[in-house]
Amino acid sequence: METREFHTPDGVCLRYDWLPGPGRTTILVHGFLSSARLNWQDYGTAALLSAAGLTLAMPDLRGHGRSEAPQEADRYPPDVLARDLLALVAHLRQAPGSFDIAGYSLGARTVVRALTLGLRPRRVVLAGMGLTGIVDGWARSRWFQQALIDGPTARPGAPERLVARFQQMTGTDAVAAGHAIGSHVDTPLEALADIAAPTLVLAGRDDHDTGSIEALAAALPDAQALRIPGDHMNVISKPEFGRAIRDFLIA
Repeated sequence: METREFHTPDGVCLRYDWLPGPGRTTILVHGFLSSARLNWQDYGTAALLSAAGLTLAMPDLRGHGRSEAPQEADRYPPDVLARDLLALVAHLRQAPGSFDIAGYSLGARTVVRALTLGLRPRRVVLAGMGLTGIVDGWARSRWFQQALIDGPTARPGAPERLVARFQQMTGTDAVAAGHAIGSHVDTPLEALADIAAPTLVLAGRDDHDTGSIEALAAALPDAQALRIPGDHMNVISKPEFGRAIRDFLIA
């Protein structure tokens, strides 16, 4: 595996891990305050997919991980994360229908936005994301922005304090992360009907943070919902997580 980089049309340097294999390229998009390493590599998902023969591209989102983290709010216009994904696909020279893509939490929401902007993968995995987070996630995004500000001084055990602790643990830049999640754009329910790619909507049985995955699957033309053990924070560590993604993508 090697770390590569490319520059977006607005000049931001984004880095991604590249793990080549004999099979088609699969792009794995991590969640909020996380990174490619934490989300996909540390718990074995990348190794499992690689063993199945897939070629993996695992970006760190703008403001996260090893990618550049601009401090200026104007470097995070609406849908910037989705447009960064489109730029990555162009950089990788992936033709429509020739690659797969999977996203977790914020990564899943970013994948949906990229799909509405013209991304055309062969298959899609949306993990850790329900219908509410897709069509009405604006308030949740604003809550996370404020939690990054208030969290360090919040009472022990408060949700805001837990967000701040996770941000500190991952080393994510709080200012950049706040701008990044603030770039979220809700997707109209009717727009989901235009997402034609076969899709797996995946979440832990105890994950209800962003609404119903069953409702999200029902809103998509060709989707199935799957519940596995876990909740929103720990499902990526479960062996069933990687296996479900692998089994869907190699079908």
